[in-house]
Amino acid sequence: MKNYLDFEKEIKALEQEVDGLKSPFGSEGISEVDTNKIKNTQEEINKKLEEIYSNLNSWQKTQVARHEDRPKANYYIKKIFSQFTLLSGDRYFGDDKSVIAGFGLIDNKSVLIIGQEKGEDLNSRIERNFGMMRPEGYRKCIRLMKLADRFQVPVISFIDTPGAYPGLGAEQRGQASAIANSIECCMSLGVPNISIIIGEGGSGGAIALASSNKVIMLENSIYSVISPEGCASILWRDPSKSLQAAEAMKLTAKDLLKLKIIDEIIPEPLGGAHRDPESIAADIKHSIIKNLKSFENFSKDEIYDHRKSKFLQIGRDQGFNKSSNISDKGMSFKESDIRKLMIHIEKNKYIYGGFGLVLIAGLISLLS
Repeated sequence: MKNYLDFEKEIKALEQEVDGLKSPFGSEGISEVDTNKIKNTQEEINKKLEEIYSNLNSWQKTQVARHEDRPKANYYIKKIFSQFTLLSGDRYFGDDKSVIAGFGLIDNKSVLIIGQEKGEDLNSRIERNFGMMRPEGYRKCIRLMKLADRFQVPVISFIDTPGAYPGLGAEQRGQASAIANSIECCMSLGVPNISIIIGEGGSGGAIALASSNKVIMLENSIYSVISPEGCASILWRDPSKSLQAAEAMKLTAKDLLKLKIIDEIIPEPLGGAHRDPESIAADIKHSIIKNLKSFENFSKDEIYDHRKSKFLQIGRDQGFNKSSNISDKGMSFKESDIRKLMIHIEKNKYIYGGFGLVLIAGLISLLS
């Protein structure tokens, strides 16, 4: 049974019509299937899908990112990687089922795969805690990332979570510390790490595994510090203003690429990833292989510096460049020309103010 979103009502009606046309059993018994009408209706469905999905607002993209039928991390791991070996436990408390982690092969190269998994049905979602990781999950990832770093194995992460689990037990076991340590571990790796946001990238629960050399998003995924409903509840005390919050938060892939927070967008099939999972899995695999190849000739220090520079330049005009007068690992900020001019004017504002007054007085005397 297919699941439809609020803005897909017309598509639902048309697809139900197609299903009816494909059935040879009518009210008068077995009848001939009208293939021409099926073809025309399918073309109308594709046209509607293109029209709707090319004009989605931020809140509608949030709904698509959370779609029940959207492929999850477990699906991509099975489709993209071979000889996957699941590893469990943080060697401290227990195993967290909301994250799948282990080693596998892609293009005959070993990689560490980490996937935040929401689950496919109600039972598996409860078991996976709806993709909300606990401290032991982050500690498991840290353990395996350090192992991968030791053996020079790249790290691939699939991000899909509403956020880290906020329960009492998680807080008692050091949730904040676990997230901070996971971010620190990601940033300090000497091997390339690539993160693909396949659905929701929510809060610190996502960035704990997405502090990577390359952050890639599927076209209809989202990445933000809080959910639109949470933002609306805090700012306006009204969860119904989720659309307004989603637009203000700039959480879509297109907005984040423009802000240089992410590095690449993978286009989705017509109607979203859930309508053609095999196609989007192939595109993700191609992107991972391409990005891994771009780091083949990088040394450990160059990989580390690439990641460091990437995050330091977010929100800045020119970012941080290596300075010639400090150590190789140092980074210095390169000011833009406009910024330099503004600083110069600010420092000499009284001199320029004096010149301005003299000029005005001269003009007044000439006019009089």
